[in-house]
Amino acid sequence: MADNNSKRQPRWWSGGVCSAIAVTTTHPLDLVKVQLQTQTTKVPVSQLIANIYKTSGIVGFYSGISAAWFRQLTYTTARFALYEYGKQFVDANNMSAKVQLATFAGFFGGIVGVPGDVVTVRLQNDSKLPVEKRRNYKHVFDGLYRISKEEGIRSLFRGTVPALTRAVLLTIGTNAAYDQVKQVLQGNFELKEGLPLHFLTSTVAGIIGTVMTQPIDVMKTTYMNAPPGEYNGLAAVAIATAKQGPLAFYKGFVPALMRVSPNTIITFMLYEQARLRFGYLPPDGK
Repeated sequence: MADNNSKRQPRWWSGGVCSAIAVTTTHPLDLVKVQLQTQTTKVPVSQLIANIYKTSGIVGFYSGISAAWFRQLTYTTARFALYEYGKQFVDANNMSAKVQLATFAGFFGGIVGVPGDVVTVRLQNDSKLPVEKRRNYKHVFDGLYRISKEEGIRSLFRGTVPALTRAVLLTIGTNAAYDQVKQVLQGNFELKEGLPLHFLTSTVAGIIGTVMTQPIDVMKTTYMNAPPGEYNGLAAVAIATAKQGPLAFYKGFVPALMRVSPNTIITFMLYEQARLRFGYLPPDGK
């Protein structure tokens, strides 16, 4: 039975549902990260956290949670489902093949997730804006409707290029890296299926994913949050960020690492449990 469990495959919905649960615990860190990334002057994290609490209280740390759930249930579901489905067509021992598969899954998942990403960023950043400049979206669907009505459908896809780039890099840095690290640990250290293996593997994948995606994440957040016309394309965002110094591309790195790593750990540990408990055995048993 244990051997059969290790062969179980995840359901198509597992990635999105597990990630939505994970993001519920890490959302406050993501909100702090977004507000740090959109600062034009250096503000200590402690001061930023104090400002959020002063402005909105504890509830303020969950601004945009509906959009974050929506994003995970679309974007992450698509990434994980496409990646897992594609694994049956590639060599499981070939890292290059897994990277190509992750690129494909991340690209299409990224397209699905851009509108939810735009609303998430705006909701998370709203509380730090002057009252007269706040957008005051009620929830994700209000945000989607108002953006399309007030700015046009195209504005729902602001920052598509950096969002797609980040989605591809994140899928490589988490899904493909997770599979590769897990394979190495099982092959070289003979670790068995279980929570210790899943925890160690997801920890490494979370660090890799954060390092790979942080520069593009800063640019994506800045571009999505900007009002129409502020930046004439992604190149303008890159130039404006570079003028703040090379480390500007890693603004919010610590909150990002504190968010992505726990989020990756929780997502993959839940994902593995969902696979073992609710997954299915392939018809041929392989």
